Amino acid sequence: MTARTPSAPAIALRRDEARPAGATRVVRGPQRERHEPDYLVLISVVTLAVIGLLMIYSSGGVATAVRTGGDPFGAVATQLGWSVLGLVGMTVLMRTDYRYLRLASVPLYLITVVLLLLVLLPPMGPIEPVEKYGSTRWLQLGPLPTIHPAEFAKLAMVIYLAHWLARQGLGVRSLIHGLVPFLLISGLCVGLVALEPDLGTTGVLALTALTLVFVAGARLWHLALLLPLGVFGVIGYVSIHAYQMLRWTAYLDPWADPLGAGFQTVQGLLSLGLGGILGVGLGQSAQPGALTLPNAHNDFIFALIGQELGLVGGLLVIALFLLLAYRGVLIALAAPDTFGALLATGITAWLAVQGLINIGVVLNLMPITGITLPFVSDGGSSLVVSFAAVGILLSISRETLSRGTWNDADPDRGRGYGRPHLPRPGRPSLPVRAGRRP
Repeated sequence: MTARTPSAPAIALRRDEARPAGATRVVRGPQRERHEPDYLVLISVVTLAVIGLLMIYSSGGVATAVRTGGDPFGAVATQLGWSVLGLVGMTVLMRTDYRYLRLASVPLYLITVVLLLLVLLPPMGPIEPVEKYGSTRWLQLGPLPTIHPAEFAKLAMVIYLAHWLARQGLGVRSLIHGLVPFLLISGLCVGLVALEPDLGTTGVLALTALTLVFVAGARLWHLALLLPLGVFGVIGYVSIHAYQMLRWTAYLDPWADPLGAGFQTVQGLLSLGLGGILGVGLGQSAQPGALTLPNAHNDFIFALIGQELGLVGGLLVIALFLLLAYRGVLIALAAPDTFGALLATGITAWLAVQGLINIGVVLNLMPITGITLPFVSDGGSSLVVSFAAVGILLSISRETLSRGTWNDADPDRGRGYGRPHLPRPGRPSLPVRAGRRP
């Protein structure tokens, strides 16, 4: 009897080559070609998180706690718990196909907008806005821990913009069908965060969105139209809020009022100066008679790093952020489709811009903004969302291509905007050896 010749399948199927006699043949569905994630990205963010835990542990007055019989781990225990949760989330997202985020892009965006609105509304039952440092940025949802909706807005906006821009294709070059919808999508998140008020996060969101639309192919003269709008918006924003005006005057000359408006900036600069090359050592900044550094565990944690770990520690943190940005750009360039490329670009731009702003504030290169240093500063919402973003970036890195450009043969090109969908693979599936996982 002549054996039948099987026809070439449209997709690759995996089979178990060696199986016991009589066992049922295992046939699995279509599998994408994947490889190991970018371990340099993983190493950089984990190292930053470890440095952050050490600094938060140190900023909690370790030497004082040990001397007085207190708990030296009290200040870092909560952050350690958030770190574990963030690492779990990053691992799950790293092993998940990032294309499924297209299905969740609209719901995530709408949920985030609702949370940003709840921050601005009066308390409603178990939902209560929380005010700190003269700004209402946090939300208490019943017995759950306090969250910072603006942190979730960064990731939700990047995912939705990446999906929308990928569907638009060359339509992003249109003024009516490209720039105007982009302003509506990004402006909603940016505007709600600005009303809290939170100028630092507003700037991060705006710069991330502009980076995305620029990479997607928007016309430069369209973006140039936004420049005067941004300048007048910042001037008006600072003029309305008195504390923002104090921050700008302190930025221009912090030594004019070193015990008042310029106190935090001056203390940060002095901390960096006292650190020298190698620093004063872990925990030594909390010794009696040491400098008082406000928010040493949060937005001014880089000053604490400079004081205790010196110039070497500060340069190490900067180098880790540069490594993260560099590898993120490479992942975006080698992504298998437009959505992945834009998603990697948005995540990289967001983390790099936020890190740059935070370090620039400590060095008095820009006014105080109150934003955290990603992976390093104390804060559960920021840490978990940042780890989730890196998990998505690592998922994209598992499918990067070694040749070609990221938008070749892209199924998104030429399509109009529609509901979220999972696109077809941007390249033909490759046969996989039997009994071997891709």
